[in-house]
Amino acid sequence: MYVPLHVHSEYSLLDGAIRLQALARRCRELGLPACALTDHGNLHGAVEFHDALAGQGVKPILGCEVYVAPGSRFDRSGRMGPAEAGHHLVLLARDDEGWHNLMRLVSLGHLEGFYYKPRIDKALLAQHSRGLIALSGCLSGEVASLLLRGDEAAARAAAGAYADMMGKGHYYLEIQDHGLAEQAKVNAGLAQLSRELGLPLVATPDCHYLHRGDAPAHEVLLCIQTATSINDPKRMRFGN
Repeated sequence: MYVPLHVHSEYSLLDGAIRLQALARRCRELGLPACALTDHGNLHGAVEFHDALAGQGVKPILGCEVYVAPGSRFDRSGRMGPAEAGHHLVLLARDDEGWHNLMRLVSLGHLEGFYYKPRIDKALLAQHSRGLIALSGCLSGEVASLLLRGDEAAARAAAGAYADMMGKGHYYLEIQDHGLAEQAKVNAGLAQLSRELGLPLVATPDCHYLHRGDAPAHEVLLCIQTATSINDPKRMRFGN
């Protein structure tokens, strides 16, 4: 059974290009039993997403791709830039307690941890992990970033720490394949960690738009986000 567990809507501001009603219709067209919403750092689309999918007979899974500070969420060191301020981690609510914990984490990320992005930290996650499932995230996740640097020992320690924090069966190593060389390297490392630590793997799409034809519009969003031009060959862009 395939269920998309890493999806960014228009509420991943200037990064996602999926309208929720269109997402609901597409899920029904594809015969998907369920779909998650994991916007960056917010739950703005949760109610609209829930109602749209439920209206199409598709189970909505409420989630968020949060930013985890490398240390304390209260640290706003001038040495850190946007890329160093927080690692990505996908959180999915598996029950009502998880939903309330997710709301708490996202709210405190904005109120207490905001530095470039709304950030939580591991101490806060440990306090509010019940009822949640965590996925290790994209190439910007902590484990993936360490594997990209070639630091397998640190990646193993980070994965083990998240697994202990979330509880048995509630932390998954997330593999993605968008034809990127970096993902091939990370996926091999994640598969090895899965074998060594006994952690399950899950494949996700990291979806930012619904159809191939939406790519040009999505590129314009990225240009607005990064204050650059569509004519700039060095602009931020997706690998495919």
